[in-house]
Amino acid sequence: MAFPIRKCVVCGEEFELKPGKPGFANRCPACSGPEDEAPVAPSEAFRNDKEANEARRRAMRDLLYRKES
Repeated sequence: MAFPIRKCVVCGEEFELKPGKPGFANRCPACSGPEDEAPVAPSEAFRNDKEANEARRRAMRDLLYRKES
């Protein structure tokens, strides 16, 4: 029984989709390898920033406790 032939969405190369293949079903084994760099979320960039934390607290306080006129 032959495995289905798929075309990689990244490089366009045809490959056999085998059971237990690591990675994505629409990418060839070379393109579905682990990513070199993990993207850093913007929230993690400011996690230890004292000034950013203070600005967040001030903004939340202003939004929650502002007087309606």
